[in-house]
Amino acid sequence: MAKTQLGARVDEDVAELAKKRAADLGLSIGDYLARLVKDDASGLRARAVDAAARFLAEHQEIFDEAEQADQAPGGARAA
Repeated sequence: MAKTQLGARVDEDVAELAKKRAADLGLSIGDYLARLVKDDASGLRARAVDAAARFLAEHQEIFDEAEQADQAPGGARAA
């Protein structure tokens, strides 16, 4: 597939984040941006966020209990 060059202006902090994230993934910035666009266009990102929200909603009670146990005074933690 032929490649097309695009140009975009972004804030320096966004550019640094893109460079670091691409490097973390072992990708060029172009390949990283292409992946982001494909994921967004396919709905993958939206489905992942929806799945995470459903998971949190379904298990919120467990998270609340764990947080309360962490905040309990010294010897009063639940087993």
